Amino acid sequence: MIKLNHLDYYRLPWNLTDNSISWLEPTAKCNLSCYGCYRSNEKTFKSIDEVKQDLDVFTKFRKSDGISIAGGEPLLHPNIVDIVKEVKARGLKPIVNSNGLALTKELLAELKKAGVYGFTFHIDSKQNRPGWKEANEVELNELRFHFASMLAEAGNISCSFNSTVYEDTKKYIPEMLKWAHKHIDIVQVMVFILYRNADDTDFDFYVGPQKINVEGMVYNASEKEKQRANIKANEIYEIIKEEYPDFDSCAYLNGTQQPDSFKWLLSGRFGTKDKIYGYMGRKAIEIIQAGHHLLNDKYLAYAEPKMTKKGKLMLLLSPFDKRLRKTAGKFLKNPLNLFKRLHYQSIMIIQPVDYLESGRQNMCDGCPDITVWNGELVWSCRMEEQQKYGQNMYAYPKNSMNKN
Repeated sequence: MIKLNHLDYYRLPWNLTDNSISWLEPTAKCNLSCYGCYRSNEKTFKSIDEVKQDLDVFTKFRKSDGISIAGGEPLLHPNIVDIVKEVKARGLKPIVNSNGLALTKELLAELKKAGVYGFTFHIDSKQNRPGWKEANEVELNELRFHFASMLAEAGNISCSFNSTVYEDTKKYIPEMLKWAHKHIDIVQVMVFILYRNADDTDFDFYVGPQKINVEGMVYNASEKEKQRANIKANEIYEIIKEEYPDFDSCAYLNGTQQPDSFKWLLSGRFGTKDKIYGYMGRKAIEIIQAGHHLLNDKYLAYAEPKMTKKGKLMLLLSPFDKRLRKTAGKFLKNPLNLFKRLHYQSIMIIQPVDYLESGRQNMCDGCPDITVWNGELVWSCRMEEQQKYGQNMYAYPKNSMNKN
């Protein structure tokens, strides 16, 4: 596995109280049953007043640029349009995290009128999705194109795609990125989330002095033991680089227990629909994040398509960034390229919780996907522990002297 030095990249300045994103969960109900899900499917909907209370908690404790409206499946909420309006009214970017199953052109039109800023569609081959149950990740590009085209037709709505990555699906990532390159004009972000679960093979789990049976958790390994749950961001980086030799990242977010781990690994590429000319460097992304914070008092989460189409404008940062200078050199080598539109597209690799040998749990430092539970900020990927026990579980190695 390729070795990456975290000091070669810009450490994203996001932290617990000053972050680019926060995670709102208005419902736990979903219309799919995904293999890698970490949330119980319950028919519960928060009222608008409860949603407002959650948003009050965010604004009390945390600066954010965007609010991920998730779940569950947020489009099932009967007041989803009003929720988007409320987020927008607070000066925040409403980003709907959806599987897309309930999205229609009519609903999209309502959401756009309400102020929706973007969509992040979660699509992968282990969702038990009706009509697509036998499709692999590459074949699902047809479905991704359907949603990207819907947003493009509606106009200036950010389009992102999430996919959970498993040992047997990581091989498809290069083809998925080729597809994203082909549609760089209508797809702004590709996110790969590495599969994780709670496995008691090597660890015992406790809440206080009480030992917990993780088979009662949604994200346990009882029926998933054949799926490897320790894939690293470096592995995905290496797979991408085999297809795109010039590929490199520009920024990262480290873990709470390992400062050199890559919990969020960000790359940004510049290209036309025919060619990728290069990548964003560490200094350019630093200028963008710091500049946005200076002007708006918050770090940047998502960019509008009308901005990602202005890749040539971003090249003006080349004097400050070695990698971007290389990108600009390739693009401007042909003077006719000045008449072409250059697009910017983000690629994110997310490596959720890692269990270290000691049992320590290496979480995303600052957590861009933090949510609200009982008026407090908690990790959204471990919400079920809060619901069941009022706190997170702790892991100890089997036969550890820490617990007898």
